[in-house]
Amino acid sequence: MEPDDPLAKRPDDPVSLLVRQDLDPLSVTELEARISALESEIARCRAKIDKAVNHRLTAEALFRK
Repeated sequence: MEPDDPLAKRPDDPVSLLVRQDLDPLSVTELEARISALESEIARCRAKIDKAVNHRLTAEALFRK
């Protein structure tokens, strides 16, 4: 993570904990499950971003009238 990343300042941040986790003891099946869970979380984050952008564009359009 970047030194100026606000999440990096919190040692209990889930992303910080996730990237430090040792992957060696995980089986292929466990790694595939982890990837699947992470891909689902990425999709959830992208949907939230899209919703926020669309909300902002809608508000801007409303106030431009």
